[in-house]
Amino acid sequence: MHIALYGATGNSGSRILNELLTRGHQVTAIIRSPEKLAARPGLTVVQGDVASVDGIAGRIKGTDAVVSAYAPPPDDTDQILPVTGRLIDAVKQTGVPRLLIVGGAGNLEVAPGVTVLASGHVPAEWVPIATSHAKLLEEVKKSEINWTYFSPSAFFVPGERTGKFRLGTNQLIANEQGDSRISLEDYAIALVDELESPKHERERFTIGY
Repeated sequence: MHIALYGATGNSGSRILNELLTRGHQVTAIIRSPEKLAARPGLTVVQGDVASVDGIAGRIKGTDAVVSAYAPPPDDTDQILPVTGRLIDAVKQTGVPRLLIVGGAGNLEVAPGVTVLASGHVPAEWVPIATSHAKLLEEVKKSEINWTYFSPSAFFVPGERTGKFRLGTNQLIANEQGDSRISLEDYAIALVDELESPKHERERFTIGY
């Protein structure tokens, strides 16, 4: 497959990039500073940003899917809303078959109708991005394209690539001790699995140990 990737130098994006290339996919990484990514077999690095629909469309046209690992500025997390809106419009304009979004965990349920964010257990410093992602998911659901929103666990951190995890849909996944955690590496496995064998088109899914 040929995948267009935004956010390829970030925490999740760099792992997704590595997983895609390891499995033999072609990746076009669209980043502001191409010099930040070293040349690798299967990787094309192009300069670009998320400032305009036409700019995005020109870089993703002809690909099999777009993966957005875009992370907004910490002091303006709502930027993820117009940015993703432009990605959606560009996907629609170009006819790219799929958009897969690296999502948030705050909008997962910990009880029927009660999200992680609404439970009051989200640390204060994470409330802005969790709130922005809650709004984003609702906007994505209204889109006409083939989208997938992939929520991580509550703790989404560097770790091992084990290949052993559980998948779900709208409920936060936690272990018997109540810990909700997934490594960036295992998250990348599941995301590329979904690209290769779609099971969650036009819906949200999640992952955890």
